[in-house]
Amino acid sequence: MRIGIVALDGYFGSAVSSVIDILATAELVRPSIDPSIPELRLEIVAPRRRVVATSGMAITATRTLRQLDDLDLLVVPAMGTLTEADTLSGLDTGPARAVIRALAGIDLSTCEVAAACTGVFLLAETGLLDGRQATTTWFMAPAFRARYPKVHLDLDRMVIADGPVLTAGAAFAHVDLSLALLRRISGQLVQHVARLLLIDERPAQAAFIVHDYLRHDDSLVLSFEAFAREHLDQPFDVATAAQAVGTTRRTLERRTRQVLGMSPLDIVQRLRLERADHLRRTTNLSTGAIAAKVGYANAEALRALRRRAYGASGRGSFIEFTETTP
Repeated sequence: MRIGIVALDGYFGSAVSSVIDILATAELVRPSIDPSIPELRLEIVAPRRRVVATSGMAITATRTLRQLDDLDLLVVPAMGTLTEADTLSGLDTGPARAVIRALAGIDLSTCEVAAACTGVFLLAETGLLDGRQATTTWFMAPAFRARYPKVHLDLDRMVIADGPVLTAGAAFAHVDLSLALLRRISGQLVQHVARLLLIDERPAQAAFIVHDYLRHDDSLVLSFEAFAREHLDQPFDVATAAQAVGTTRRTLERRTRQVLGMSPLDIVQRLRLERADHLRRTTNLSTGAIAAKVGYANAEALRALRRRAYGASGRGSFIEFTETTP
């Protein structure tokens, strides 16, 4: 199995190296796990012979962008950008446009494509994600939605597979992406690699999203957020909230989905979890008392919200909501 890993000058070093290390480890142990699993042959694909990461780490390409026809999988790691402005301007550079043209020529019937973090922007530029579900680095979601309205962006999952295309969230989701790719090859192999490298998969990036960083300037949604924050300890009713900000329920629901990709209730629930996390870190309140301050009757209702938002484990940011003894 031939796997190409794309690298651009200024790439995010750990993004590329983590993919290489995990897949290379898989190849090292593959013969002992199951020799019938196809050999994993890694190739570095780049617009030039030698590319350098933001950290100064250099890597040598083994293939050009014109040598992709026989690949079975092409992985597009993150560019070395940390802001929306830098990411969008980075897409217009000569090397980035060359990568985008090469990606656009991929035949998805013979080659799968995977991307993570800002690498998803490169893939989205080709149109290959149009009509598909995808994820990307959570704090660039507004820019992504504005630029690629035909892509169904989902920030709640760490890795999303839609047919032959896989996408993953922010920078260290490259680890999760690599495991997802290995799982497509062999469940036994991915389990062994994860144990060897002590990797715990995170099924969602929602647990790490700080709602304030989903920046936008929509006045109606900003007014709704302000109203919601002031009334987190009260039962939520979308019609009442819409009236309070001077609009209709239908308009409010449409605008929040357009701007943030969430319903008004989704936003309120995210804000409640954010407030609960803050209270847990900064106060000695019991879980029941925290639940009351964010609009829930008891601790179990808050735990149920966390399970729905973050998966069966109920784990959010870095906090477990367990009752404490005063």
